[in-house]
Amino acid sequence: MTGTVAVEAARGGSVRRGGGHAWVWAAAAALPVVFLAVFFAWPVAALVARGFVIDGAFTLAGVQEVLSSARTWRIVGQTLAQAVVGTAVSVLLGVPGAYVLYRCRFPGRRVLRAVVSVPFVLPTVVVGVAFQSLLTPNEPLGFLGLEESFPAIVAALVFFNYSVVVRTVGALWSRLDPRAEDAARTLGAGRIRVLGTVTLPALAPAIASAAALVFLFCASAFGVVLVLGGASYGTIETEIWYQTTQLLDLPAAAALSILQLVVVTASLLVAGATRARQERALRLSGNPVDAPLRVGDLPAVAVTAVVVGGLLLFPMLSLAWRSLVTADGLGLANYAALSGTTGQSTVSVWQALANSLATALAATLISVGLGLLVSYVLSRRPASASGRRWLRTLDAVFMLPLGVSAVTVGFGFLITLNRPPLDLRSSWLLIPIAQAMVALPLVVRTLLPTLRAIDPRLHEAAATLGAGPGRVVATIDLPFALRGLGLAVGFAFATSLGEFGATSFLARPDRPTLPVVIFQLIGRPGAENFGMALAASVVLAALTAVAMGLAEWIGPKEVNPW
Repeated sequence: MTGTVAVEAARGGSVRRGGGHAWVWAAAAALPVVFLAVFFAWPVAALVARGFVIDGAFTLAGVQEVLSSARTWRIVGQTLAQAVVGTAVSVLLGVPGAYVLYRCRFPGRRVLRAVVSVPFVLPTVVVGVAFQSLLTPNEPLGFLGLEESFPAIVAALVFFNYSVVVRTVGALWSRLDPRAEDAARTLGAGRIRVLGTVTLPALAPAIASAAALVFLFCASAFGVVLVLGGASYGTIETEIWYQTTQLLDLPAAAALSILQLVVVTASLLVAGATRARQERALRLSGNPVDAPLRVGDLPAVAVTAVVVGGLLLFPMLSLAWRSLVTADGLGLANYAALSGTTGQSTVSVWQALANSLATALAATLISVGLGLLVSYVLSRRPASASGRRWLRTLDAVFMLPLGVSAVTVGFGFLITLNRPPLDLRSSWLLIPIAQAMVALPLVVRTLLPTLRAIDPRLHEAAATLGAGPGRVVATIDLPFALRGLGLAVGFAFATSLGEFGATSFLARPDRPTLPVVIFQLIGRPGAENFGMALAASVVLAALTAVAMGLAEWIGPKEVNPW
């Protein structure tokens, strides 16, 4: 048998990974599965189940009341509307950006890619404050009257998800064989016709994959909707928060969580199917190609410049400028005030920042460690159809935390992890665990492409030469994983640093994180509080940008986490 494998490998045949050592895969999957079961499935299930129990008896009355409410279906409609419109605008603007940043060659391209990537991991509270500082009366865009409006929320969602489209579509576009387009032009097809009949059909798997993911992110947005939507606009996510924290109505929260799970599951199924098509298209494509910018590229360059400058950079630059504006003119008074306590809080903003850094570091260690194990398992290529179905199911399961309400998870922690042997309510580890759960899918999506790029024949050749499973992992899998580790660490740290949904439930009054303090500041009246919120937002945004910039710089050039 080994002789056959060796001959097949020498001939360049396609040898699948996964014939033996199934116990190694099972051992690698065991710890992440247990972690997901204890810190995700159990809290979510417990919260949903509690909603069906009133006075110790099982009943559907509370759920039926919510599902028959006009308010519920209005909120569902608003959620789907923001997801559909946000997805459509992100794709329309992101496709030209993918062409410019991945198909064209020009100085500073990698720096611009990093700039485009940063908004995706910026804290939602920071982005909400940035857009709010633009749209309130007497501010630069206040004349538009878009404060607490649907267009403002859509603009913020596009701000977040533009990079998802650019990176996903760009990864495939950079590998498309240019000869098909050249042949179409030789036959007389114009540039628009070539785009519509040759290029876009070839990019369809990547565009569909990006659209499915963006829809998921838009439908489950929380912090930005909470800040920009005000009292007049709500989604399923913010309504779960409202019913749970303000009304303590668990049946209502349970019914809404079920609705959200339906939307999330459908989105994940579509995302998984489209991602599989995208991966097949990438495997069939060639090496990355690009060309210098040409005159015909000016429309795409113009659209990209307007989006990057007007939608991505302008809100953040305006935020930085507004943080310097005080009652006495320009100055650093807002930053100087960060050393004092904030309203009812007993800690300063700098102390809250130290809390955020400590919890983000712990969450990064947890999520990256688990992500390495999950990515190793998902990168396998079993020969059996049942094995491949099992891996697809496991992949979808570990994507669930991306779409399920962080508020649901946070509140679920409080009602499940409150007694031995897992009484963690008073432990500082509770927040890092919740943040690691949010960051884990991003780590997996970042590491997985590098591990799947390993030629299966390397494993078979190593096994033929007598290497055991541990040595194969150490000499083949681990070096490949390290190529994407920098980017995975950056995503995990930046995501944890700005996580707000679950943290808003779990943060103790004497140990708040910076996003929680920022939200508290913008909820209090007074120019001084808002100025401190602006300054704190700039500090948090700068740290996030630095973390992602370093990750992009040390990470592999062509990794696409989606």
